[in-house]
Amino acid sequence: MPIALTADHRDLADVVAQLVARSADREVWPELVAAGLLGVHLPEESGGAGAGLMELAVIAESTAAGLLPGRWLPSVLASYALARLAPQHPALAELADGASGALVLGGLVAEAGDGTVRLSGVSAPVLGLPGADHALVRAEGAEGAEWFLISGGALAAGVREEDGIDLTRPIGRLDGGALAPGSAQRVAAGECAEIELAVAALFAAEAAGLCGWAVRTGVEYAKTRVQFDRPIGSFQAIQHKAALMLVRSEVAATAAWDAARAEQQSPAQQRLAAAQATLNATHPAVEVALELVTLLGGIGFTWEHDAHRYWRRALSLSALAGTEAETAAWLGALALTEQRDFSFLDPEALPELRAEVGAVLDRVQALGIPATTSASRVTGEPDNDEAEASWQRVRPGAATDLLADAGLIAPHYPEPYGRGAGVQEQAVIADEFAKRGLRQPSTVIGEWALPTLLEHGTTEQQKRFVTPTLRGEIFWCQLFSEPGAGSDLASLRTKATKVEGGWRLQGQKVWTSGAHEAQWGICLARSDASAAKHRGISYFLVDLASPGVEVRPLKQATGRHEFNEVFLDDVFVPDECLVGEAGHGWRLAATTLANERLQMGGRLTHGGAHRLRAVIESSDHAASTDVALAALGRCTARENALSALNLRAILARLGGMEIGAEISVAKVFNASAQRAGTFDLLAVIGPAGALTAGGHAIDHLGLPAVLFGGGTTEIQLNVIAQRVLGLPREGR
Repeated sequence: MPIALTADHRDLADVVAQLVARSADREVWPELVAAGLLGVHLPEESGGAGAGLMELAVIAESTAAGLLPGRWLPSVLASYALARLAPQHPALAELADGASGALVLGGLVAEAGDGTVRLSGVSAPVLGLPGADHALVRAEGAEGAEWFLISGGALAAGVREEDGIDLTRPIGRLDGGALAPGSAQRVAAGECAEIELAVAALFAAEAAGLCGWAVRTGVEYAKTRVQFDRPIGSFQAIQHKAALMLVRSEVAATAAWDAARAEQQSPAQQRLAAAQATLNATHPAVEVALELVTLLGGIGFTWEHDAHRYWRRALSLSALAGTEAETAAWLGALALTEQRDFSFLDPEALPELRAEVGAVLDRVQALGIPATTSASRVTGEPDNDEAEASWQRVRPGAATDLLADAGLIAPHYPEPYGRGAGVQEQAVIADEFAKRGLRQPSTVIGEWALPTLLEHGTTEQQKRFVTPTLRGEIFWCQLFSEPGAGSDLASLRTKATKVEGGWRLQGQKVWTSGAHEAQWGICLARSDASAAKHRGISYFLVDLASPGVEVRPLKQATGRHEFNEVFLDDVFVPDECLVGEAGHGWRLAATTLANERLQMGGRLTHGGAHRLRAVIESSDHAASTDVALAALGRCTARENALSALNLRAILARLGGMEIGAEISVAKVFNASAQRAGTFDLLAVIGPAGALTAGGHAIDHLGLPAVLFGGGTTEIQLNVIAQRVLGLPREGR
């Protein structure tokens, strides 16, 4: 999914892509001007279209995908910044009409004297500076930041042209000492978070465009390049490489989009969004470009192939954006007191629903449950980190009855079990829970089992199981994985034999979460041994109190035992507990597994920023403060990317867009984020990682539950490579 979500933005991206495609044949600057692409973001009185940062980000992504040469990016950055500092400045009309610009942000000092201002020092490298008509310059003055505009020949006198790694754009430094006194026109004073945001957002948007091109180029090559008598795209190593490139590309586009949408938010929100965009898009683009070169092999390392040009631009953007460590530490310091806002609804939206839901939740709190702990009591779990990483489940009680009767346990379910709530309604309900400090209850495995029953079960099955589950009277487990059938679930060997009135199950299941507490399990068993691998499998509901069911706990590396082995020894299952038709269970399992991946993709339980924040605030860490803050910044950036991925998926649904890859992309990125987060945490606490106190090492030991649950990362990469990117299966 590109940055553009709306139809208008997608049309804009298409127009720009067509224009950029012509840039290889001739100079397109006049066409950029004629199309209004230099002033799309400027006010109409300055010759612009009055659009905003999101439109610029959409354009930047398309221009980078086509590797548009020249000065578009530095010119719009200069005019965007000038419009924020001096909205009526006459140079804005010139920039909209084709004058080129550059934005100089650091390295210079302003000194007043004799009625004029002198600039001293030499700037960092600046895109588009050599030959620019105007340069907007930030310098450090006696009272802080000061902004100056330098133009024409006066500007040229101070420009030192440099050889840039990006072959498509000029770059240079501004030498303040070479400028004539009085050549710098003072425009404004003070810091401006919007300018920082625009730079980060448009760099990230270009990075997303580079990543998207790299994915498309690599996949096309993998489909056609033949080695060992088959396309290299059929090799799993190439598939995983391409799938990871797609994951990084999707995250980059999401990060740029999140930064662009922050334009109308507070300065703190803008700075949070800017830093995460740099960490999630601009810096990772270098790695994606390198992955493309290694996928292409020798041809990708030649001067003739365009890969090195995209790689060079990614390097240039990453270098100019500032170091990863400094950006991460800066974000970490900000994250100690600020959190990114991912709300998207008007607080006054759907007032009648808010009032109705609020009344129910107020009754829940009137039962005497304090707001700070009511969420965990509703779900029956202690309000601590261990509960956060464990099961948050609905248990019987007055609070649960109130929520179930109001359709608030699973509001997206159809009536009478839920409220048939769409995305907007669900968001309003979640907001009302959050306002009261209440965590929305979960039926845990029921969230995967019940949608299958609602879609494929009989009316009798739905009546028998759905409402009791929502009331916490039934807790489920999932009897899918087996010792020889984990990721390759279709290889399962549990046997279902037809007998009078039902079926007899014989087999063993493993890694069954919560089976020691569950009353019922959803079970896959092979009911026709003569059928093909994915056929002949049936979907059963198994009463775990049945004779022949034995549950044995599996103690994990953490010392806990949420998982179990379950032995089925001639267990009788009546016909009314077969879901759907015999032999068609694989199709039903797909519904269950899809719901599992959706849930897993939206949760982050290990290596979370909250853990690092607590460690830093307690000063209980071995690493230096800067190193600890950088670790917190990286964790915060990853969590913000996950939240932005989820928000984009919600908005895409609201806009009627189809979503598909996003579920697997979120699952892969979620797993990698939690893995990286635990290592960041261990690096910060140092020797304390040898102790169980604080639970930080235990948090790391619990990672496999995330890395395996809902399908391993490697299986998800196969899904992305084959079903999303269209790479051939191995051996075909």
